[in-house]
Amino acid sequence: MGKAPSVLRLEGLVKIYKGRRIVDGVSLELKQGEVVGLLGPNGAGKTTTFYMVMGLVRPNAGRVYLDGL
Repeated sequence: MGKAPSVLRLEGLVKIYKGRRIVDGVSLELKQGEVVGLLGPNGAGKTTTFYMVMGLVRPNAGRVYLDGL
């Protein structure tokens, strides 16, 4: 069997608010059927990362690919 294709891929996501890097170079690759959790302290950028994945917030740098698009 070959490698399963990525369902979700994040490459180097960066978000800057008021001159401060809230998210700094987040990369992730998920295959079909994988389940993950995003853990971290308050203010670590978890929600902002989720918003970038959902398209609610535009990253300053990096890309989000969903089903290879």
